[in-house]
Amino acid sequence: MSDNEPTSAPVPSEILRLRGSIDNIDAALVHLLAERFKMTRRVGELKAVGGLPPADPSRDQEQIDRLTSIAEESGLDPEFAVQFRQFIVSEVIRHHELIAAQHKGDNLPEVDTYA
Repeated sequence: MSDNEPTSAPVPSEILRLRGSIDNIDAALVHLLAERFKMTRRVGELKAVGGLPPADPSRDQEQIDRLTSIAEESGLDPEFAVQFRQFIVSEVIRHHELIAAQHKGDNLPEVDTYA
């Protein structure tokens, strides 16, 4: 081994423990997101077949305000929470577009992209 190559020190046990916790949290987040998407998919279906208004901007703003407040209380950057929500909403929009396509020709309104 040359002097320029980094040495491979053993990873401290605390880092290994923390990585295990991070992995568990990541798994929980994925499971929670899957559950959330099940709910928003059902909202899209119900709106598509029920003739409900396609969007609810006041609900969207309420959600942004609520998540911003939760983020602040949790010590998380509120802007990150808003951006993360937007990322999730973009996936909801994709799902709702697929649902709307399935109901195309049924003379139904566009589905709500804000669920």
